[in-house]
Amino acid sequence: MHAPAPKLFVLDTNVILHDAGCIRNFEEHDIALPITVLEELDRFKRGNEDINFQAREFLRRLDALTGDILSPGGCPLGPGLGSIRVVIGDAESRRHVACLADTPDHQILGTALAVRATAAPRPVILVSKDTNLRMKAKSLGLVAQDYTSDKVAGFDRLYTGKRFVEGIASETIDRLYVGPLPAADLPEVAAPIANENFVLRNGSKSALATFRRADGAFHRIEKLTCYGITPRNAEQSFALKALTDDTIKLVTLAGTAGTGKTLLALAAALECRQRYRQIMLARPVVPLSNRDLGFLPGDIAAKLDPYMQPLYDNLTVIRHQCGEDTQAAQRITDMRESEKLLISPLAYIRGRSLQRMFFIVDEAQNLTPHEVKTIITRAGEGTKIVFTGDVAQIDQPYLDALSNGFSYLINRMQGQPLAAHVTLEKGERSELADLASALL
Repeated sequence: MHAPAPKLFVLDTNVILHDAGCIRNFEEHDIALPITVLEELDRFKRGNEDINFQAREFLRRLDALTGDILSPGGCPLGPGLGSIRVVIGDAESRRHVACLADTPDHQILGTALAVRATAAPRPVILVSKDTNLRMKAKSLGLVAQDYTSDKVAGFDRLYTGKRFVEGIASETIDRLYVGPLPAADLPEVAAPIANENFVLRNGSKSALATFRRADGAFHRIEKLTCYGITPRNAEQSFALKALTDDTIKLVTLAGTAGTGKTLLALAAALECRQRYRQIMLARPVVPLSNRDLGFLPGDIAAKLDPYMQPLYDNLTVIRHQCGEDTQAAQRITDMRESEKLLISPLAYIRGRSLQRMFFIVDEAQNLTPHEVKTIITRAGEGTKIVFTGDVAQIDQPYLDALSNGFSYLINRMQGQPLAAHVTLEKGERSELADLASALL
C-alpha cells in the first residue's frame, strides 16, 4: 500500500510574521511561498516591532537554504522535512479572483488556486491567520486552515492553577493548620504539580493550600495584606502568596475585568519593594478603533499617557486604601519621582537588562508567543516577572484565545517549580460591574 502523497501548504504573510520558524513545523509536507509574500516581507523588515524581527529572521533563514528555491521541486528543508519553493504568480494565477480587488491577499489567493491546478491530485492547503482570507478561499473551493502549531489544546482545558477537593477528613485539615502536610497523607488529591493551589473542604471546614515540589508537601496559605490590599476570595489569596514568594520567579494571573489582576500584582510589588532595585509596570500599546498614536495630540509622552492610564488608576486605588496622607502613600510618590516605580510602554524595554526587578506586564493576551519569550529571556538575576491578562479580550487581529502568547505561556510553564499560575474568576470591582458582566 502506497503512502499518501505529501500535502502542499501555501503560506500567507501573516503566518511568517507570527512565527519566523513556521516552515519547520509542517513535517514531511511541502511549502509553496507566493512571491507576493516576499514582497510584503520586504516592507516589514525595517522597524523595531516583533513583526519586523520575524520578517528579518525568516528572510535570513530562507537565504541560508541551499538549493534552487524557484525550481518546481523546491529546496529541501532538511531530514524528515519537505521542501519549500517560491511561486511567481502571473495574470493567469489571478484569473479565479478577477472579480476581487488586486490586493496582496487576493494575489496570494490566486497563486494558491494556480498551485492547486498544477499540483493535482496532491492536497493543496492555504494557511493564513486572516479569517476573512480563509473564508474567501473556502468560497472558491480551496481548503484553508489557521496556523495552529503554537496553539494550546483548548480554551476549556487551559490550566487554572487551582482545584477544589471535597471530602477531606477534618483531622487532615487540622494537621494542615499546624504545619506542612506530606502528599502521601492527602491521597484525595491526585497528581499535584508544583505550585498548584487547592481549596480543601469537609462540610463547613476548609483550608487553602499550595503544593511545593521541593519538599513534596502541601502548605497552608494564610490571608495576606499587601500595601493595604486584602484578598477577598480564595483565588486572590493564591495570587498574593505566589506574588510575594521569592522562590517563584514567574507568575501569570488570568481573569476578566474587575477580578483584581493588576491591582494585586502592583500591591505585592510595593510590599516587596525592598527586595528589588526597581518596580516596572508595562503594557503593549494597542490603539483602539484603528487609530494610530499619531492621531493623538501632543508629544510622545502625551500620546502614550491614555494607554498607561489603567496602571495609574490602580496606583490611585492603592493610595486610597493606604490613606492619602499616610507615609505609605507618600512613599509611592517618592518611588515614582526617583523612578524606582516606573510605568512604561512595553516596546520601551527593548535593549534593557532586567536585573533585580519586579516586572509586571499588563494585557499580556495581546502578545505573541515570541514576544513573551523575548521578555522572559531578558530576566536577570533576582528578577520576578508577572504577566496579567484576559484571553477573552484580545485586540490583535491575528491572535485568538488559543494562539496568543499569554495562553501559550500558561500552558508551557504548567508544573514548573519557578512558575505559578492563578485564574481569578470572581469580579470584585462592584456589584454593578458583576451584574453587567453576567447580563450584558
